[in-house]
Amino acid sequence: MQRLRAVLAAITLGAPLAASAADITRIASSFEDDDPFDLFIDVGFERTQTRAKIIREQLIPAGSDGTTRIDATELWYKGVDARLNLELAFGLYRDLEFSFTLPLVFQQNERWDRTSDATAENSTITNNCVNADGSVIPGCLEGTSAPVPLFGIPQESFRGGLGNMHFGLAYAFFKQEKDATKPTWIVGLDYEAPTAKQRDPSVNTTDPDERGNIGDRVHKYQLYTSFSRRMGVAEPYFKASYTIPVGGPGIYSNCDQRNADPPNLGAPLNCGTGPWTRKETGIHAPTQAGMLFGVELVPFEKPQKFQKFALDLRTIGNYVGRGRYYNELSQALGKLLTSEDYFQVGGMLGVNASAAESFTIRASGTFLYNTDHTLTAEELGKDLDGNGEVDVETNPAELNPTFDWRYDLVSRRFRAVESTSFRFDLSATFSF
Repeated sequence: MQRLRAVLAAITLGAPLAASAADITRIASSFEDDDPFDLFIDVGFERTQTRAKIIREQLIPAGSDGTTRIDATELWYKGVDARLNLELAFGLYRDLEFSFTLPLVFQQNERWDRTSDATAENSTITNNCVNADGSVIPGCLEGTSAPVPLFGIPQESFRGGLGNMHFGLAYAFFKQEKDATKPTWIVGLDYEAPTAKQRDPSVNTTDPDERGNIGDRVHKYQLYTSFSRRMGVAEPYFKASYTIPVGGPGIYSNCDQRNADPPNLGAPLNCGTGPWTRKETGIHAPTQAGMLFGVELVPFEKPQKFQKFALDLRTIGNYVGRGRYYNELSQALGKLLTSEDYFQVGGMLGVNASAAESFTIRASGTFLYNTDHTLTAEELGKDLDGNGEVDVETNPAELNPTFDWRYDLVSRRFRAVESTSFRFDLSATFSF
Protein backbone atom coordinates (compact mmCIF):
# COMPACT_ATOMS: atom_id res chain seq x y z
CA MET A 1 0.00 0.00 0.00
CA GLN A 2 2.80 2.40 0.87
CA ARG A 3 4.51 1.61 -2.43
CA LEU A 4 1.28 2.38 -4.33
CA ARG A 5 0.94 5.71 -2.51
CA ALA A 6 4.50 6.65 -3.45
CA VAL A 7 3.84 5.87 -7.10
CA LEU A 8 0.61 7.91 -7.07
CA ALA A 9 2.38 10.82 -5.36
CA ALA A 10 5.04 10.87 -8.05
CA ILE A 11 2.45 10.83 -10.82
CA THR A 12 0.54 13.71 -9.21
CA LEU A 13 3.72 15.74 -8.74
CA GLY A 14 3.81 15.13 -5.03
CA ALA A 15 7.23 13.45 -4.82
CA PRO A 16 10.58 14.73 -6.09
CA LEU A 17 12.35 12.59 -8.65
CA ALA A 18 16.05 12.82 -9.44
CA ALA A 19 16.27 13.57 -13.14
CA SER A 20 17.96 15.82 -15.67
CA ALA A 21 17.17 19.49 -15.12
CA ALA A 22 15.05 21.65 -17.40
CA ASP A 23 16.92 23.13 -20.33
CA ILE A 24 17.16 26.48 -18.56
CA THR A 25 19.24 24.89 -15.79
CA ARG A 26 21.32 22.62 -17.99
CA ILE A 27 25.01 22.83 -17.11
CA ALA A 28 28.12 21.06 -18.32
CA SER A 29 30.20 19.38 -15.61
CA SER A 30 33.56 17.60 -15.77
CA PHE A 31 35.78 15.47 -13.53
CA GLU A 32 32.80 13.64 -12.07
CA ASP A 33 33.32 10.06 -10.94
CA ASP A 34 30.95 8.72 -13.60
CA ASP A 35 31.33 11.52 -16.15
CA PRO A 36 34.87 12.82 -16.76
CA PHE A 37 33.90 15.44 -19.36
CA ASP A 38 30.76 17.22 -20.63
CA LEU A 39 30.52 19.06 -23.94
CA PHE A 40 27.43 20.60 -25.52
CA ILE A 41 27.32 21.96 -29.06
CA ASP A 42 24.18 23.97 -29.89
CA VAL A 43 23.22 25.06 -33.38
CA GLY A 44 20.13 27.24 -33.48
CA PHE A 45 18.16 29.34 -35.95
CA GLU A 46 16.36 32.36 -34.53
CA ARG A 47 13.97 34.73 -36.30
CA THR A 48 12.47 37.73 -34.52
CA GLN A 49 9.86 40.01 -36.04
CA THR A 50 8.88 43.28 -34.36
CA ARG A 51 5.95 45.37 -35.45
CA ALA A 52 4.86 48.74 -34.04
CA LYS A 53 2.63 51.66 -34.87
CA ILE A 54 4.47 54.97 -34.62
CA ILE A 55 2.47 58.03 -33.65
CA ARG A 56 3.53 61.64 -33.17
CA GLU A 57 2.45 64.39 -30.82
CA GLN A 58 0.91 67.27 -32.72
CA LEU A 59 -0.54 70.67 -31.80
CA ILE A 60 -3.75 71.65 -33.56
CA PRO A 61 -5.90 74.79 -33.26
CA ALA A 62 -8.58 74.64 -30.58
CA GLY A 63 -10.69 77.68 -31.33
CA SER A 64 -10.34 80.68 -29.03
CA ASP A 65 -8.59 78.54 -26.43
CA GLY A 66 -5.41 78.30 -28.50
CA THR A 67 -4.12 74.81 -29.30
CA THR A 68 -4.52 71.26 -28.08
CA ARG A 69 -2.20 68.29 -28.37
CA ILE A 70 -3.24 65.13 -30.18
CA ASP A 71 -1.50 61.97 -31.32
CA ALA A 72 -1.22 61.76 -35.09
CA THR A 73 -0.90 58.25 -36.51
CA GLU A 74 2.07 58.21 -38.90
CA LEU A 75 3.83 54.90 -39.56
CA TRP A 76 3.89 51.17 -39.38
CA TYR A 77 7.30 49.84 -38.43
CA LYS A 78 8.46 46.30 -39.17
CA GLY A 79 11.81 44.86 -38.13
CA VAL A 80 13.09 41.36 -38.91
CA ASP A 81 16.19 39.79 -37.39
CA ALA A 82 17.23 36.32 -38.61
CA ARG A 83 20.38 34.67 -37.30
CA LEU A 84 22.23 31.42 -36.70
CA ASN A 85 23.56 30.96 -33.17
CA LEU A 86 26.54 28.66 -32.68
CA GLU A 87 27.22 27.81 -29.03
CA LEU A 88 29.85 25.67 -27.37
CA ALA A 89 29.65 24.80 -23.65
CA PHE A 90 31.92 22.49 -21.68
CA GLY A 91 32.68 21.68 -18.08
CA LEU A 92 35.73 23.32 -16.55
CA TYR A 93 35.27 21.39 -13.32
CA ARG A 94 32.51 19.85 -11.27
CA ASP A 95 29.33 21.84 -11.93
CA LEU A 96 31.34 24.71 -13.44
CA GLU A 97 30.66 25.56 -17.08
CA PHE A 98 32.27 27.80 -19.67
CA SER A 99 30.33 28.75 -22.80
CA PHE A 100 31.00 30.61 -26.02
CA THR A 101 28.41 31.84 -28.54
CA LEU A 102 28.87 33.30 -32.01
CA PRO A 103 25.80 34.74 -33.80
CA LEU A 104 25.75 34.95 -37.59
CA VAL A 105 23.15 37.58 -38.50
CA PHE A 106 21.71 36.85 -41.94
CA GLN A 107 19.45 39.86 -41.97
CA GLN A 108 18.53 42.77 -39.75
CA ASN A 109 15.96 44.48 -41.94
CA GLU A 110 13.65 47.40 -41.19
CA ARG A 111 10.79 48.99 -43.10
CA TRP A 112 8.63 52.08 -42.57
CA ASP A 113 5.25 52.55 -44.29
CA ARG A 114 2.44 55.03 -43.85
CA THR A 115 -0.63 53.91 -41.94
CA SER A 116 -4.02 54.06 -43.62
CA ASP A 117 -4.71 57.34 -41.78
CA ALA A 118 -1.55 59.08 -43.03
CA THR A 119 -1.05 60.63 -46.44
CA ALA A 120 1.57 62.82 -48.04
CA GLU A 121 -0.81 65.77 -47.55
CA ASN A 122 -1.41 65.37 -43.80
CA SER A 123 1.86 63.74 -42.69
CA THR A 124 3.84 65.75 -40.14
CA ILE A 125 6.93 63.84 -41.30
CA THR A 126 6.60 65.00 -44.89
CA ASN A 127 5.29 68.52 -44.18
CA ASN A 128 8.04 69.66 -41.86
CA CYS A 129 8.79 73.38 -41.65
CA VAL A 130 11.25 73.35 -38.73
CA ASN A 131 15.03 73.02 -38.71
CA ALA A 132 16.95 70.91 -36.20
CA ASP A 133 17.96 74.06 -34.27
CA GLY A 134 14.33 75.12 -33.85
CA SER A 135 14.27 77.83 -36.50
CA VAL A 136 11.48 77.91 -39.08
CA ILE A 137 12.33 77.21 -42.72
CA PRO A 138 11.89 80.60 -44.47
CA GLY A 139 8.66 80.77 -46.43
CA CYS A 140 7.56 77.24 -45.50
CA LEU A 141 4.63 78.22 -43.30
CA GLU A 142 3.44 80.74 -45.89
CA GLY A 143 3.69 78.18 -48.67
CA THR A 144 6.29 80.07 -50.69
CA SER A 145 8.95 77.40 -50.13
CA ALA A 146 8.70 73.63 -49.93
CA PRO A 147 8.82 71.76 -46.61
CA VAL A 148 11.80 69.52 -45.81
CA PRO A 149 10.67 65.97 -44.91
CA LEU A 150 12.28 64.32 -41.89
CA PHE A 151 12.77 61.22 -44.04
CA GLY A 152 11.28 59.51 -47.06
CA ILE A 153 8.31 57.13 -46.82
CA PRO A 154 8.24 54.23 -47.59
CA GLN A 155 11.78 53.34 -46.65
CA GLU A 156 13.78 50.16 -46.07
CA SER A 157 17.07 49.35 -44.37
CA PHE A 158 19.22 46.23 -44.70
CA ARG A 159 21.93 45.15 -42.26
CA GLY A 160 23.73 41.94 -41.33
CA GLY A 161 27.05 40.28 -40.51
CA LEU A 162 28.85 38.72 -37.59
CA GLY A 163 27.23 39.63 -34.29
CA ASN A 164 28.73 40.20 -30.85
CA MET A 165 30.43 37.17 -29.30
CA HIS A 166 29.24 35.90 -25.92
CA PHE A 167 31.34 34.31 -23.17
CA GLY A 168 29.77 32.76 -20.12
CA LEU A 169 30.54 31.18 -16.77
CA ALA A 170 27.95 29.28 -14.76
CA TYR A 171 28.08 27.32 -11.52
CA ALA A 172 25.53 24.95 -10.01
CA PHE A 173 25.37 25.24 -6.24
CA PHE A 174 22.85 22.38 -6.12
CA LYS A 175 21.89 19.70 -8.64
CA GLN A 176 18.81 17.59 -8.12
CA GLU A 177 20.34 14.64 -9.94
CA LYS A 178 23.03 14.55 -7.23
CA ASP A 179 20.76 15.30 -4.27
CA ALA A 180 17.05 14.56 -4.73
CA THR A 181 16.15 16.73 -1.71
CA LYS A 182 17.38 19.93 -3.36
CA PRO A 183 16.47 21.79 -6.55
CA THR A 184 18.97 22.61 -9.28
CA TRP A 185 20.28 26.12 -8.62
CA ILE A 186 22.61 27.91 -11.03
CA VAL A 187 24.30 31.31 -10.87
CA GLY A 188 26.01 32.68 -13.96
CA LEU A 189 27.60 35.58 -15.79
CA ASP A 190 27.21 36.16 -19.53
CA TYR A 191 29.54 38.67 -21.17
CA GLU A 192 28.66 40.11 -24.58
CA ALA A 193 31.81 41.50 -26.19
CA PRO A 194 31.59 44.37 -28.73
CA THR A 195 33.15 42.38 -31.56
CA ALA A 196 30.71 43.33 -34.37
CA LYS A 197 31.64 46.25 -36.60
CA GLN A 198 30.24 49.63 -35.58
CA ARG A 199 26.76 50.46 -36.78
CA ASP A 200 26.52 54.01 -38.16
CA PRO A 201 22.85 55.07 -38.41
CA SER A 202 23.73 57.91 -40.77
CA VAL A 203 25.01 55.50 -43.45
CA ASN A 204 22.59 54.67 -46.25
CA THR A 205 21.62 50.96 -45.99
CA THR A 206 18.85 50.75 -48.59
CA ASP A 207 20.74 48.29 -50.83
CA PRO A 208 20.20 44.63 -49.79
CA ASP A 209 23.43 43.71 -51.56
CA GLU A 210 25.45 46.20 -49.46
CA ARG A 211 24.29 45.47 -45.94
CA GLY A 212 25.30 47.80 -43.15
CA ASN A 213 27.08 46.87 -39.92
CA ILE A 214 25.19 45.85 -36.77
CA GLY A 215 27.57 46.43 -33.84
CA ASP A 216 26.71 48.80 -30.99
CA ARG A 217 30.27 48.62 -29.53
CA VAL A 218 28.92 48.13 -26.01
CA HIS A 219 30.11 45.66 -23.38
CA LYS A 220 27.14 43.93 -21.73
CA TYR A 221 27.39 41.97 -18.48
CA GLN A 222 24.39 39.84 -17.58
CA LEU A 223 24.14 38.38 -14.09
CA TYR A 224 21.53 35.67 -13.71
CA THR A 225 20.28 32.91 -11.47
CA SER A 226 17.95 30.02 -12.30
CA PHE A 227 16.19 27.25 -10.41
CA SER A 228 14.37 24.09 -11.42
CA ARG A 229 12.96 21.07 -9.65
CA ARG A 230 11.61 17.89 -11.20
CA MET A 231 8.37 16.69 -9.59
CA GLY A 232 6.78 13.76 -11.31
CA VAL A 233 6.04 14.63 -14.93
CA ALA A 234 6.56 18.36 -14.35
CA GLU A 235 9.65 20.46 -13.80
CA PRO A 236 8.85 24.05 -12.81
CA TYR A 237 11.65 26.58 -13.20
CA PHE A 238 12.50 30.23 -12.64
CA LYS A 239 15.14 32.63 -13.96
CA ALA A 240 16.03 36.22 -13.08
CA SER A 241 18.63 38.34 -14.86
CA TYR A 242 20.07 41.86 -14.85
CA THR A 243 22.14 43.34 -17.68
CA ILE A 244 24.66 46.14 -17.16
CA PRO A 245 25.92 47.95 -20.31
CA VAL A 246 29.32 49.66 -20.49
CA GLY A 247 30.41 51.69 -23.51
CA GLY A 248 33.34 50.07 -25.31
CA PRO A 249 35.95 51.27 -27.80
CA GLY A 250 34.68 52.87 -30.98
CA ILE A 251 31.16 53.68 -29.80
CA TYR A 252 29.11 55.84 -32.11
CA SER A 253 28.30 59.45 -31.17
CA ASN A 254 25.69 61.67 -32.78
CA CYS A 255 28.37 64.36 -32.91
CA ASP A 256 30.22 62.21 -35.46
CA GLN A 257 27.82 63.63 -38.03
CA ARG A 258 27.74 67.26 -36.94
CA ASN A 259 27.93 68.29 -40.61
CA ALA A 260 24.99 66.16 -41.73
CA ASP A 261 22.88 67.49 -44.60
CA PRO A 262 20.23 68.38 -43.65
CA PRO A 263 21.46 69.03 -40.08
CA ASN A 264 19.98 66.82 -37.36
CA LEU A 265 21.68 68.32 -34.30
CA GLY A 266 20.13 71.22 -32.44
CA ALA A 267 23.44 72.72 -31.28
CA PRO A 268 26.29 71.12 -33.26
CA LEU A 269 28.78 73.81 -32.13
CA ASN A 270 28.52 72.44 -28.58
CA CYS A 271 29.94 69.06 -29.61
CA GLY A 272 33.16 68.43 -27.68
CA THR A 273 32.81 71.52 -25.49
CA GLY A 274 32.05 71.75 -21.78
CA PRO A 275 30.14 68.70 -20.55
CA TRP A 276 29.31 67.56 -24.08
CA THR A 277 32.08 65.02 -24.43
CA ARG A 278 32.00 62.13 -26.87
CA LYS A 279 30.98 59.83 -24.03
CA GLU A 280 28.08 62.14 -23.17
CA THR A 281 26.78 62.44 -26.74
CA GLY A 282 27.41 58.78 -27.63
CA ILE A 283 25.39 55.65 -27.15
CA HIS A 284 23.88 55.06 -23.70
CA ALA A 285 22.64 51.49 -23.87
CA PRO A 286 19.79 50.70 -21.44
CA THR A 287 20.03 48.52 -18.37
CA GLN A 288 17.70 45.54 -18.55
CA ALA A 289 16.09 43.25 -16.02
CA GLY A 290 14.24 40.05 -16.81
CA MET A 291 12.24 37.41 -15.02
CA LEU A 292 10.53 34.28 -16.25
CA PHE A 293 8.54 31.44 -14.76
CA GLY A 294 7.87 28.21 -16.55
CA VAL A 295 7.23 24.53 -16.38
CA GLU A 296 8.50 21.66 -18.48
CA LEU A 297 5.92 18.87 -18.81
CA VAL A 298 7.21 15.42 -19.73
CA PRO A 299 4.37 13.20 -21.02
CA PHE A 300 6.81 10.66 -22.48
CA GLU A 301 10.21 9.53 -21.18
CA LYS A 302 12.36 6.40 -21.31
CA PRO A 303 15.47 7.21 -19.26
CA GLN A 304 17.15 3.89 -20.01
CA LYS A 305 17.09 4.73 -23.74
CA PHE A 306 17.61 8.49 -23.24
CA GLN A 307 14.33 9.17 -24.99
CA LYS A 308 12.19 12.11 -23.93
CA PHE A 309 9.48 14.44 -25.18
CA ALA A 310 8.61 17.59 -23.24
CA LEU A 311 6.39 20.63 -23.52
CA ASP A 312 7.87 23.91 -22.31
CA LEU A 313 5.52 26.68 -21.12
CA ARG A 314 6.69 29.96 -19.66
CA THR A 315 5.63 33.51 -18.85
CA ILE A 316 8.12 36.32 -19.42
CA GLY A 317 8.54 39.83 -18.04
CA ASN A 318 11.36 42.22 -19.01
CA TYR A 319 12.18 45.81 -18.12
CA VAL A 320 14.16 47.95 -20.59
CA GLY A 321 15.54 51.16 -19.10
CA ARG A 322 15.77 54.60 -20.60
CA GLY A 323 18.71 55.15 -22.93
CA ARG A 324 20.09 56.59 -26.14
CA TYR A 325 20.60 53.78 -28.63
CA TYR A 326 19.40 52.30 -31.93
CA ASN A 327 15.61 52.16 -31.76
CA GLU A 328 12.75 51.83 -34.25
CA LEU A 329 13.39 55.26 -35.82
CA SER A 330 17.19 55.54 -35.59
CA GLN A 331 17.92 54.48 -39.15
CA ALA A 332 15.11 56.56 -40.63
CA LEU A 333 16.25 59.70 -38.78
CA GLY A 334 19.95 58.86 -39.14
CA LYS A 335 21.04 59.09 -35.49
CA LEU A 336 20.93 57.54 -32.06
CA LEU A 337 17.65 58.34 -30.31
CA THR A 338 16.69 58.49 -26.66
CA SER A 339 13.89 56.06 -25.74
CA GLU A 340 11.84 56.05 -22.57
CA ASP A 341 11.84 52.94 -20.44
CA TYR A 342 9.23 50.27 -21.11
CA PHE A 343 8.16 46.75 -20.19
CA GLN A 344 7.86 43.56 -22.20
CA VAL A 345 5.33 40.93 -21.15
CA GLY A 346 4.46 37.68 -22.86
CA GLY A 347 5.08 34.00 -22.98
CA MET A 348 6.64 31.06 -24.80
CA LEU A 349 5.47 27.66 -25.97
CA GLY A 350 8.10 25.11 -26.91
CA VAL A 351 8.78 21.42 -27.42
CA ASN A 352 11.93 19.43 -26.66
CA ALA A 353 12.60 15.96 -28.02
CA SER A 354 15.53 13.58 -27.68
CA ALA A 355 15.84 10.17 -29.29
CA ALA A 356 19.34 9.39 -28.06
CA GLU A 357 21.76 10.44 -25.34
CA SER A 358 23.77 12.68 -27.64
CA PHE A 359 21.07 14.53 -29.59
CA THR A 360 18.19 16.86 -28.64
CA ILE A 361 16.06 19.08 -30.84
CA ARG A 362 13.99 22.07 -29.67
CA ALA A 363 11.43 24.39 -31.24
CA SER A 364 9.64 27.30 -29.64
CA GLY A 365 7.62 30.43 -30.31
CA THR A 366 7.80 33.50 -28.09
CA PHE A 367 5.36 36.40 -28.09
CA LEU A 368 6.06 39.70 -26.31
CA TYR A 369 3.99 42.85 -25.98
CA ASN A 370 6.01 46.04 -25.59
CA THR A 371 4.33 48.78 -23.59
CA ASP A 372 3.96 52.21 -25.21
CA HIS A 373 7.08 54.36 -25.03
CA THR A 374 8.51 57.56 -26.48
CA LEU A 375 11.19 57.10 -29.14
CA THR A 376 12.50 60.69 -29.28
CA ALA A 377 12.96 61.88 -25.71
CA GLU A 378 16.37 63.59 -25.75
CA GLU A 379 16.94 66.01 -22.87
CA LEU A 380 17.15 69.70 -23.77
CA GLY A 381 20.43 70.26 -21.95
CA LYS A 382 22.18 70.70 -18.60
CA ASP A 383 21.85 73.47 -16.03
CA LEU A 384 25.50 74.58 -15.89
CA ASP A 385 25.10 77.89 -14.02
CA GLY A 386 22.87 76.45 -11.30
CA ASN A 387 19.88 78.75 -11.79
CA GLY A 388 17.48 75.81 -11.95
CA GLU A 389 16.77 75.79 -15.70
CA VAL A 390 18.38 75.26 -19.08
CA ASP A 391 18.90 78.72 -20.60
CA VAL A 392 18.16 78.34 -24.29
CA GLU A 393 18.94 81.95 -25.23
CA THR A 394 21.18 83.41 -22.52
CA ASN A 395 23.55 80.44 -22.11
CA PRO A 396 23.71 78.40 -25.35
CA ALA A 397 26.50 76.23 -23.88
CA GLU A 398 23.83 74.48 -21.79
CA LEU A 399 22.08 73.12 -24.88
CA ASN A 400 22.45 69.42 -25.59
CA PRO A 401 24.03 69.24 -29.06
CA THR A 402 22.16 66.06 -29.95
CA PHE A 403 18.72 67.52 -29.07
CA ASP A 404 16.63 68.04 -32.22
CA TRP A 405 13.84 70.62 -31.96
CA ARG A 406 11.90 68.90 -34.74
CA TYR A 407 11.03 65.78 -32.75
CA ASP A 408 12.57 65.84 -29.23
CA LEU A 409 10.45 68.79 -28.08
CA VAL A 410 7.27 67.94 -26.19
CA SER A 411 4.37 68.27 -28.68
CA ARG A 412 6.56 66.92 -31.53
CA ARG A 413 7.83 63.62 -30.13
CA PHE A 414 7.38 60.17 -31.68
CA ARG A 415 5.99 57.22 -29.74
CA ALA A 416 5.79 53.47 -30.38
CA VAL A 417 2.40 51.92 -29.59
CA GLU A 418 0.80 48.55 -30.26
CA SER A 419 4.31 47.13 -30.38
CA THR A 420 4.74 43.35 -30.47
CA SER A 421 7.58 40.92 -31.04
CA PHE A 422 7.40 37.31 -32.15
CA ARG A 423 10.42 35.03 -32.12
CA PHE A 424 10.72 31.54 -33.57
CA ASP A 425 13.61 29.32 -32.42
CA LEU A 426 14.74 25.98 -33.80
CA SER A 427 17.87 24.40 -32.37
CA ALA A 428 19.72 21.12 -31.99
CA THR A 429 22.08 20.07 -29.21
CA PHE A 430 24.87 17.53 -29.61
CA SER A 431 26.11 16.15 -26.27
CA PHE A 432 29.47 14.49 -25.72
